[in-house]
Amino acid sequence: MQPNPSADIIKKDIAIIGGGSAGISLAVKLKHLTTVVVEPKQPDERDVSWALWAKSAQLEELGSAIKGRWNQWRLVDHQREILHTSDLYQYISLSSADYLRNCESQLSPNTQLVRDCAEHIQSEGCGGNFSVAGQRYHAQHIFDSRPAKLDKQGLKQHFLGIEIQTKKPLTETKIATLMDFRVDQSRGLHFIYALPFSDRSLLIESTMISTTLEPMDWYRTAIYQWLKDQSIEIESITREEHGVIPMHETLAEDSTLTRIGAASGALRLSSGYAFTHIQQQISQLAAGIEQGEFKVPQVISGNIGRLDKIFNRVLVAKPGLGVDLMMKTAGALDSEGFSRFMLGRATIKDWVKVILAMPKIPFLTQVFRS
Repeated sequence: MQPNPSADIIKKDIAIIGGGSAGISLAVKLKHLTTVVVEPKQPDERDVSWALWAKSAQLEELGSAIKGRWNQWRLVDHQREILHTSDLYQYISLSSADYLRNCESQLSPNTQLVRDCAEHIQSEGCGGNFSVAGQRYHAQHIFDSRPAKLDKQGLKQHFLGIEIQTKKPLTETKIATLMDFRVDQSRGLHFIYALPFSDRSLLIESTMISTTLEPMDWYRTAIYQWLKDQSIEIESITREEHGVIPMHETLAEDSTLTRIGAASGALRLSSGYAFTHIQQQISQLAAGIEQGEFKVPQVISGNIGRLDKIFNRVLVAKPGLGVDLMMKTAGALDSEGFSRFMLGRATIKDWVKVILAMPKIPFLTQVFRS
């Protein structure tokens, strides 16, 4: 929609374009500044599962959005099962819709939420002008939390998931299956991800790590075959979700804007996990803004980023090694070490264990090509 030139310009301290995990989390923390959040979708329109490892304080903080929690998780292939049990960390699954709704309910009176798309963006330093539904805005600082552009040739994690009610009670509800590799590996690194929310409710995702997306029916076939192999029958399908997570460096929709969230580098390129890093980035950014500092923190270190890129290059160059690499990583670490590793908080000892467990030649080849 073209802006109305005669309309008054609404002035804000901060504009946040995109009200997803990063955008709405930042908006909640900005109590004393005038803020506008521009997000076209309702929370229910973007309901997917977000996952992380959490300790007790974060469990309490995220309680209203938690769909399931497990202190046991496993990785499985045709040769073995690696089972981790932790008293310190729980693996949790969040409803993104519940999380977004809860955040929106906590916005201060100084924050305006607009259900539309930002258009005609004109950057001016750290801020600029834009229009929403014909209304013109000016903000001193603009933060862009929209998803980044995908590289068609880049490595991606892509998935289709269904949440089901089962005909019979599930026999195992206390273990989250993070990766079950007993599925077709002919097109890339492929695994089933399964979370039992109760004895009759189960989320199953067919997940691929490769450069090429697959037709939706391909993922569905894998899901139904896995359910058949587990002797699980579907009573009904509650909902469906699908997505593509970049495992490569991304380009912004608008390179003149300040990015936050996954598109700003707050995503582990080797795993696709982002929620914890986004929350860490947003907490640090909000604290900085309170002190007049608007620079977006980089919460994933350059060393971890470089190691992740090497790991991903090995996956691309030697896709047949993928299952072995994942199983060896999980097998080299205990439950706390694995949780730290996935959270990007691994100790030097954790890294040494993982590096010693890896096949050396494929990694050295990629190191010398970097």
